[in-house]
Amino acid sequence: MQTWVVDHCGPIDSGPLTLIERDAPSPGPGQVLVQVSCCGVCRTDLHLAEGDLPPRRAQVSPGHEIVGRVSRLGVGSTRFRVGDRVGVPWLAVTDGTCRYCRRGAENLCQEAVFTGWDLDGGYSDYCVANEAFAYALPESLDDEQAAPLLCAGIIGYRALVAAAVPPGGRLGIYGFGGSAHLAAQVALHMGLRVHVLTRGEHNKQLARRLGVYSVGGPSDPAPEPLDGAVLFAPAGELVPVALQALDDGGTLAVAGIYLSNIPPINYQRELFRERRLRSVTANTRRDGEEFLTLADRFGIRPTTTGYPMAAAPRALSDLARGAFGGAAVLHN
Repeated sequence: MQTWVVDHCGPIDSGPLTLIERDAPSPGPGQVLVQVSCCGVCRTDLHLAEGDLPPRRAQVSPGHEIVGRVSRLGVGSTRFRVGDRVGVPWLAVTDGTCRYCRRGAENLCQEAVFTGWDLDGGYSDYCVANEAFAYALPESLDDEQAAPLLCAGIIGYRALVAAAVPPGGRLGIYGFGGSAHLAAQVALHMGLRVHVLTRGEHNKQLARRLGVYSVGGPSDPAPEPLDGAVLFAPAGELVPVALQALDDGGTLAVAGIYLSNIPPINYQRELFRERRLRSVTANTRRDGEEFLTLADRFGIRPTTTGYPMAAAPRALSDLARGAFGGAAVLHN
């Protein structure tokens, strides 16, 4: 099979990805072999290729928004049948026994393994997945629509919940890429007043098309005090900006796995009056099931730009340059 791997870390236009031939993997006990139809392009893949998120093993294949068909079952695998369409997400497996897993916080499991970081992902013809962590996908979604939901959508949903905006409340969204534009759709269906603060004309136009309440630049003051906000942009300098925009008691949730350094925070101006700053770390399977159910019910759909799998480096380069709004999806 053909698969893209991170050969070395460096700026995306310097060629850190290499296309190689390797044998298709064999599914182990409780696993399934998935023939990849398409794979979403996540900013985490860019961080992996450029070294902001160091690869956990040599020549790992990126990609963790995978849609495909089960082509082979490992020993003891019974959840899916050959030919079933499945989604393979970022969270690949946890130990299931630690204090975090036992209390329903498997996203914090210190033994967690991640697709496209620890395990080979979906920039490939085939990948292996633990059947207990794969998703059955709603039939209302075609493959390209489903792919970005498997990380961008799920993480955006968890971040939205973490921002704790009350019914009818005011939500700020900083950055408006693949994850943010899905979270915004959920928020609008929930009746929230959504203010988008982002750079890039593609992103601003997409936000306006979705019908958000206002659109501005990332450093602009919010038009009204925010009950909660989500920072999707990996820009630590926006943390004080977003905290200042919060109303008393508001929460800022940081959605990304990578964030540049946060400048000093002024306690009185940015945190006092019970404002809260919290991170979002991966997701649980329950988050995924809840979000996919809402996506089906509300008709949540990503705005996508398709690329052939052979053009994976170009898709990541375009992501880095902000050349498209929404999410990119690679097709086999």
